[in-house]
Amino acid sequence: MRKTRKTMGTLLLGLALIAGPAAVWAEAPSQPLNDADALQGVTVGKVVFDIGMANPQTLPLYLKVIAQTHADLVRQKVEPHIVLAFHGGAVKLISSNREALPMDQHASLEEIAALIADLQKQPGVRMEVCGLATRLMGVDNATILPGIKVVGNTFVSLTGYHAQGYAAIPIY
Repeated sequence: MRKTRKTMGTLLLGLALIAGPAAVWAEAPSQPLNDADALQGVTVGKVVFDIGMANPQTLPLYLKVIAQTHADLVRQKVEPHIVLAFHGGAVKLISSNREALPMDQHASLEEIAALIADLQKQPGVRMEVCGLATRLMGVDNATILPGIKVVGNTFVSLTGYHAQGYAAIPIY
């Protein structure tokens, strides 16, 4: 009985963790909320998303949140200057070469590619990938999705963006 209760508790926790983010995303408020206090006097929103996440099932949710962040800045009359900086295991998720990844992940990889393409159409959004990480992960730079600039080292980039006043938001 005790083992069954523990297993049931673990199962319920797992379901809550899986369904939770989707449920939150689906429950949009009837009136758009605002960030007026934080944005007081702000005309340009400079943010770099430091993306090292290597989970193809989770990254699409974060890309959707980034797209919503862009839309929220625009809606609140703040000009977005957004950089997505991919490194680590994330470099495998933004390559057109799917051979190294299991077939059951290919649908998520296609969704990631589509979300990236949509984000690239938004004004003020740029993307880069760490050339050091692509080399270490065995990803050919020629297979990086279109519109993503290969740079030498995103840790150097992050240092530069920080010095330019960009807020860094880690996504791991």
